[in-house]
Amino acid sequence: MSERSDGTRKPNGRSSIYQGSDGKWHGWVTMGVRDDGSPDRRHRTGKTETEVTAKVQKLEAQRDAGKVDKPGRKPTVGEWFTTCLEDIWPREVAPNTLQSYGSDVRNWIVPNLGKHRLDRLQAEHLDKLYTKMYAAGKAPSHVLKVHRILSRALELAVRRDKVSRNVAKLLDAPGANDSEIEPLTRAEARRILAAAQTRRNGTRWSIGLALGLRQGEAIGLRWKYLDLEGGSARIWWQLVRQKWQHGCEDVAACTEGKHRRPCPKKCPKAKRTSGRPHVCVPADAPRLCPKGCDRHASTCPKRTGGGLVFRKPKGKSKRTVPLPPEVVEVLKAHRTAQKRERLAAANVWEEHDLVFCQPNGRPIDPRRDWDDWKDILAAAKVRDARVHDGRHTAGTLLIEMGVHVRTVQEILGHSDVRTTERYTHVATPMAEDGMRRMGGALWGVSAP
Repeated sequence: MSERSDGTRKPNGRSSIYQGSDGKWHGWVTMGVRDDGSPDRRHRTGKTETEVTAKVQKLEAQRDAGKVDKPGRKPTVGEWFTTCLEDIWPREVAPNTLQSYGSDVRNWIVPNLGKHRLDRLQAEHLDKLYTKMYAAGKAPSHVLKVHRILSRALELAVRRDKVSRNVAKLLDAPGANDSEIEPLTRAEARRILAAAQTRRNGTRWSIGLALGLRQGEAIGLRWKYLDLEGGSARIWWQLVRQKWQHGCEDVAACTEGKHRRPCPKKCPKAKRTSGRPHVCVPADAPRLCPKGCDRHASTCPKRTGGGLVFRKPKGKSKRTVPLPPEVVEVLKAHRTAQKRERLAAANVWEEHDLVFCQPNGRPIDPRRDWDDWKDILAAAKVRDARVHDGRHTAGTLLIEMGVHVRTVQEILGHSDVRTTERYTHVATPMAEDGMRRMGGALWGVSAP
């Protein structure tokens, strides 16, 4: 089989080409070593010696370039993402991030790409997915998020020898639209701070706008991480609401009767409301359950792992930031007011060392915090905005004031400076001022 024309054998590990008794030409290539220590020999066939030689040379080139796929059946995209979600990412990402990944995997990646073999996934397949998302009205930032999830999973597949390359890297990342960043103006921010002054925990919004804290970082801030004398804050924890997980053995039995299903075609209760079908169980559900739904863990009698929890931020999100003197003063006043509340609550008070809490000391639910923000916007007569827009406002104002983008990155805790650089496209007043100064320098016209 592996003999030369002179009758001597080729050295072990060398590729071999020969014509078999079946009339076909066969080629064998040693690609490496299997997990059990045995040689990984790949077989190719062809009608002619030239055809097989080309196939052998292609395998040899892959081997020499270090792009060897592991032997055995390759997983599909759907199977690989299931492995990532269930066995790998739970150790690597925060629970809420994992939940967000799972939603996009179930709703977009698996339905559109799941049946492709992982090693046969092409960049064009990703292009079609992104086009479909845009056609469905999804924001550029959402498409970018799905792209990053795909790239993360494929990069992991490369490191584990499931595929030889990450096809997501062959594409330009979908661009997040800068118009999606809608910071408040200085005037709007001032009106919000004025309206917040009259409210309990109003200092929470001074912190949010001045430091650009994420919601979980603000409501999870604790006194022991504040140095009011030195003027600094350690942003080391977040308060987040985690999704409950089933603690029961039979999830199907636990969730029976709780799923939101559309009515059958001839359901006597069927009707149309705002274009949505009437739903029988439970009535008028806003969103239907997917096939094989294993959710509704919040009603599980043995539910586990959910509720409000403190979680350490990852990467550069954990940081120490300086406090403006004005913020230090309002924090001192807030601390005095909180001490009075603690005395009034007496035995009802629950000590969590939280800077912002309920009148009994318990943590503030993110939803309650969101409601408070909306009430303040209405009181300040400011346009509708998200809680996270306060963070965008801090980043944009810092850029406008000439703070270096790397410094802004450290203050906001961005892991990638490209995220921070998005604010430079929004901070047009600074650019306008710069060009006025340029006009003065070139034509001797003083800037107003």
